[in-house]
Amino acid sequence: NLMKNILVLCTGNSCRSQIAHGYLNYFADGKANIYGAGVETHGVNPKAIEVMKEDGINISHHTSNNINEYLDIPMDLIITVCDHAAEVCPIFPKQTTAIHHSFPDPAKATGSAEEVMNSFRSTRDLIKNYCEDFVKEHLK
Repeated sequence: NLMKNILVLCTGNSCRSQIAHGYLNYFADGKANIYGAGVETHGVNPKAIEVMKEDGINISHHTSNNINEYLDIPMDLIITVCDHAAEVCPIFPKQTTAIHHSFPDPAKATGSAEEVMNSFRSTRDLIKNYCEDFVKEHLK
């Protein structure tokens, strides 16, 4: 049984795709190779690292990668986690299944420090539930 290659794609590979990458790795538990990339690279958002740490997952070693770095890897599944990434998603070979699921961008949150962190937590929890279901469905 060949390992599936799964790519999580976002505009900047800084927040939502990083969180999804962390959870997919966690739930897939070695059953797939998970990659994360952006159409641009904005660096990993420190608040994304922080809210993942609250849930016991360390993504502080993640890098922010450009989609072009992975064009040579045959991806089985691509998940775009923001609308912009879906629009500018490069064309991958036909055997790739592209799945789009847009999550709110916590980096756009305003308000007090606590309100901003709560936006990150709420997006994190949405992504966590999505990734858990995704792994059950696609990595049986």
